[in-house]
Amino acid sequence: MLLKIKHIFFDLDHTLWDFDTNAKLSMQQVYNNLNLHALGITNFDDFYNKYSHYNDLLWERYRNGFIKQDELRWKRMFKTLLDFKIGNEILAKQMSTQFLELLPTRNAVFPYTYQILDYLKTKNYTLHLITNGFVEVQHNKLKHANLAHYFTKVITSQESNSLKPNREIFDYALAQTGATVLTSIMIGDNIDADIRGAANMGMQTVWVNHLNNQTTSHATYTVFNLKSIETLL
Repeated sequence: MLLKIKHIFFDLDHTLWDFDTNAKLSMQQVYNNLNLHALGITNFDDFYNKYSHYNDLLWERYRNGFIKQDELRWKRMFKTLLDFKIGNEILAKQMSTQFLELLPTRNAVFPYTYQILDYLKTKNYTLHLITNGFVEVQHNKLKHANLAHYFTKVITSQESNSLKPNREIFDYALAQTGATVLTSIMIGDNIDADIRGAANMGMQTVWVNHLNNQTTSHATYTVFNLKSIETLL
């Protein structure tokens, strides 16, 4: 048991909130609403895989400060459409608007999410979130997934003017919560953003390896499901 820990910082997407499941359901609805099949996009899975590819690429550019939020949101759609020879910026922006309206209303979470948060609360840990997501979107996700009441502070990249893994967002989180590096631990799925970002601060880390990826994480601890956190805290 980690005796000094008082504050637990969670990542949200891909750690607690099942982003992939929720995003695919939302994109399926966008695909149907806008009748993309009639435009020649006949295979939804192929369409979604291409979207996921561009989403990952553009999020990396956003994290590194090369593009702005709005550009990320619609260009991932536009680049996907271009792969199907559809150069329609207006349609891409319609897709983006609908997707961002639908996505936060989804409520799929990873197994044992509520149980581990309940467990940690009973142990009197103070729980917070540090997320690279957008303020309104992330708060709506928490609301619809019935997660909001677990967290004392929700630290977003928008409010902190920084992104994980940059030091500034972690400094901001500590200042907002009154926590210190020695009394805190970061729990997340992303090795670069969550684990290396927190470790560079000197904070202990837990890598939640939901996908059983075979890679070196340099995390203080590694778990393969949320339930296993009980063995640490």
